[in-house]
Amino acid sequence: MNFKTLSLGLLVTTLTTVSIAKPVAYQIDPTHTATVFSWNHFGFSTPSANFSDIQGVINVDEEVPANSSVNVTIPLSSLNTNVQALDEHLQTADFFDAAKYPTITFKSTKVETKDKKKFKITGDLTVKGVTKPVVLDAVLNKQAVHPMSKAETIGFNATTSFDRSAFGVGAYVPNVGDKITVNITTEASVKK
Repeated sequence: MNFKTLSLGLLVTTLTTVSIAKPVAYQIDPTHTATVFSWNHFGFSTPSANFSDIQGVINVDEEVPANSSVNVTIPLSSLNTNVQALDEHLQTADFFDAAKYPTITFKSTKVETKDKKKFKITGDLTVKGVTKPVVLDAVLNKQAVHPMSKAETIGFNATTSFDRSAFGVGAYVPNVGDKITVNITTEASVKK
């Protein structure tokens, strides 16, 4: 075997390895994931509520971050304002109409980063049957083997905001604020 043949073989092997590299799928851990949203209430206060039991996958391509993706489902049944009457009202057709639309979903359409630490994740948010684009500003907290589960784990914080009326959830606007601010924290692990 001559040098050219050896070089060509190494090149083909390298290209094959690169082309078959796939993003790593991290399953969201619902016990260490929270989505907290807040709004203005008649100018007097800024109440908040939390969604839990969040399910989804974060696909991470470290070599080509643009190939990464996020796919999340949030059950409306998990909504908690710490005020039972408000929880029940938010489930009605005045707001989320949870009987007809039991989940909120987010599916990314574009992932951008300059430093692999801070990310802009554009995606389709679907609430009450209405889909609109939103952008998450996400920060990678840590990526390592989890000391307890021993699984490859990744953690992010993210924020976004949008007008709830755009999703058909506009009851009491403008007295109860239209703009919703969302803060997300999540851990996700590779399943063994």
